[in-house]
Formats: sequence, structure tokens, C-alpha cells
Amino acid sequence: MGEAKRRKELGLPPREKQVELKLPVLDKQNIQKKVRSFLYKNPIVPFIFYGLVLGTLGWGIYNLVKGYQLINP
Repeated sequence: MGEAKRRKELGLPPREKQVELKLPVLDKQNIQKKVRSFLYKNPIVPFIFYGLVLGTLGWGIYNLVKGYQLINP
């Protein structure tokens, strides 16, 4: 006996069909246009980003050296 007949005899509703979810397709050209447009409008952003990265790296190295007490404060 199939599942559909068994569900009907038990008074259960038919099983819902599963919907396959699709991942969204990324449009690389559109994303590149948006990023370039943002950077052209705000040319200081890359300098701030690289400054923060270098500052964080310097702070981490300083704390690492300080933690191993290679320098005396």
C-alpha cells in the first residue's frame, strides 16, 4: 500500500511538496559598479581602511612584544 492511500485512510491531508531553495545568483558586474561608485564618491575610505589595518597590526605586535616583556615600559 502506498503512502498516499495510507494517509487517506488515516484521514491525514496529502503530504506537502518540498520546495527546492535556490541560492541567489550574484551579479559581479553590478556589485563592481556599486563598489566603484561608492569609492569614487568617498575617496578617503581606502586610506581609512588601510590606516586601521596598519594600526591594528602595530597594536597587536606591540602587545605581543609587551606580553613577552621584550621591551621595558
